Amino acid sequence: MYRVLVVDDEEDVLRAVKRRLERQGFEVEVADSAEEGAIRIQTAETPFDVAVTDMRMEAPDAGIQILQAAFGRDVFAEVIVMTAYGNVKNAVECMKLGAFDYIEKNIPGVDVYEVITVKIEQAMDRRRHNLRAVRRWEHAAGRPV
Repeated sequence: MYRVLVVDDEEDVLRAVKRRLERQGFEVEVADSAEEGAIRIQTAETPFDVAVTDMRMEAPDAGIQILQAAFGRDVFAEVIVMTAYGNVKNAVECMKLGAFDYIEKNIPGVDVYEVITVKIEQAMDRRRHNLRAVRRWEHAAGRPV
């Protein structure tokens, strides 16, 4: 089961994403601010597999704070940034910082919750691949796994 942290300051979005992801079998925790999200990332017993975060919450770059907290805890973290105010500059910055993807919440005719579910599955594929590669490298180097 994948552990997912959802960070958004809109309560309706938090509830909807949590409900949808739990129906897909994910273990979901939520945070309603970047500060709370960063604390959850830092204090979690084991790292989250994926963080899904809004870009703009209490600050216009709140999503960047979540990216930094996630990668500070786990170099193989997968972060999906979502926004209602998409722009190329933010998308490029997030991708440069290592975000798995950057998606817009309000695309007409698109079920953003389905997109998030698909992106989490894709992010987990990448995470598993990266972790397997490290284990193979450690084994080849004669280090205990």
